[in-house]
Amino acid sequence: MVIGASGQIGRAAVRALARDGWQVRAASRGGGWDDSWPGEVRRVAVDREDDAALAALVGDGCDVLLDCVAYGAAHARQLTGLADRIGSAVVISSGAVYEDDRGRSFATQDEPDGSPAYPVPLPESQRTVPPGEENYCTRKIALEQALLAAGDRLPVTLLRAGAIHGPYSPLPRELYFVKRVLDSRRVRLLAYGGRSRFHPVHADNLAELIRLAARRPGSRVLNAGDPQAPTVADIAVAVDGAMGAPASEIVTIDGAAPSSDVGETPWSLPHPMVFDMSAAERELGYRAVTTYEESLPATVAWLADRVKGRDWWELFPTMASVYSDASLFGYAAEDAWLAGRGA
Repeated sequence: MVIGASGQIGRAAVRALARDGWQVRAASRGGGWDDSWPGEVRRVAVDREDDAALAALVGDGCDVLLDCVAYGAAHARQLTGLADRIGSAVVISSGAVYEDDRGRSFATQDEPDGSPAYPVPLPESQRTVPPGEENYCTRKIALEQALLAAGDRLPVTLLRAGAIHGPYSPLPRELYFVKRVLDSRRVRLLAYGGRSRFHPVHADNLAELIRLAARRPGSRVLNAGDPQAPTVADIAVAVDGAMGAPASEIVTIDGAAPSSDVGETPWSLPHPMVFDMSAAERELGYRAVTTYEESLPATVAWLADRVKGRDWWELFPTMASVYSDASLFGYAAEDAWLAGRGA
């Protein structure tokens, strides 16, 4: 059973699991369907916040439950309360649960000197934020800890995903460069020398980890990432190439962006976040099914088709809740900064 089947992760996971021979029930709030799914997939409408509805969906039981939309201790209690009817679980977590050795995390990055500096590569043994209900990071680690504590009753693989990319993303970071190509912007301003690295994971690679974990039940936490973590400058170049556009001029800024609308991208981190993927390779036999560059043409084609002639914030409300139009596409501010440096 897949909870959150109509989302970006769920679509890819249902496809991968069905092709691997599983009989899949694809559950989502609207009972949505994806044309790439085999016809034998059974779609079901369910509100995962409704405990009784979720219990009825599990019914007499399932061999594997994948939860793509679990947050916080309450959702962990939902799942553990059904442990006697679930063979094993795979639950999507996030790399945002990590904190560095000074207690800095994604939750502190807007504070002075608050950006975390993680080891490279970043292993699953790295310390994490304290659990709680304060923010996304603390809720995810509360979810993890509650599920792992019940590992004797419900084996669960928790996948700490990086920057998820691919079609159907509610937060498509690639839009930052795709829209610039569509708007005929010729210069890419990049803070931190263009060297920022925020480990991506394509939805199909995440689905492969899910497929493997379904076949190898256990209680574990694993990073979820692509084979490589490109720099933001690499991504800028790759998007131009995937869209068949002339190579843009890349202008780098030493250190932080002078303002949120000049040089700060959705990947801009002062210190790299690069996952250690050796545990997934060792415990699951994980081998990525695609790379960032190989997968990019389908992503940018999907984005370009959706955004042409439409307001991006209406198409991607989740992204609009995180970024403003000015911070992502502050073209006037970019032009003023370039003019001020004699560009």
